[in-house]
Amino acid sequence: QVQLVESGGGVVQPGGSLRLSCAASISIFSFDAMGWYRQAPGKQRELVVNINSGGSRTYADSVKGRFTIVRDNAKDTVYLQMNNLKVEDTAVYYCNGQRTAIEYWGQGTPVTVSS
Repeated sequence: QVQLVESGGGVVQPGGSLRLSCAASISIFSFDAMGWYRQAPGKQRELVVNINSGGSRTYADSVKGRFTIVRDNAKDTVYLQMNNLKVEDTAVYYCNGQRTAIEYWGQGTPVTVSS
């Protein structure tokens, strides 16, 4: 059974940093792509960034230059390093994995940016 487990969310002040982790129950080489999505209160879930099996990354314009996705193949974990956080980054962040046309989701980890 494929599981994705996120961790690392919390409360941070504007300008601060957080690192989210997504641990997979199988080798992340098994995924065609992995990524992070977020859903703010009252809004639709949106793509933050994804990385495909070839290592190509696609970032949402709103996070370019501030967020970085890193894949640790040895630990079967994908990280989202978030710097210079803004109030509008407040959301529940979800890990996503795509494998043979099937999508897998983690349970989500909340991030609150507030002074």
